[in-house]
Amino acid sequence: MKLELSTIPEKSDKQLRTLRNNLNNRISAFESGSANELKASHPLFGLEHEECIQVRDMILAEMKKRRNS
Repeated sequence: MKLELSTIPEKSDKQLRTLRNNLNNRISAFESGSANELKASHPLFGLEHEECIQVRDMILAEMKKRRNS
């Protein structure tokens, strides 16, 4: 189950927070050199360090947009 970027605006606030937390943890793991392989069923499967940062920024922008509306 790969994360579909086009579905980010459709996700609930709780799902966005969960994804943000998962991405922050994954980014930290990449930076510390302890990033393990993810199972194919994990939403972040196949994302590299830079991609995780980009997706996290997209999620943060969506969360900010919702707060301001």
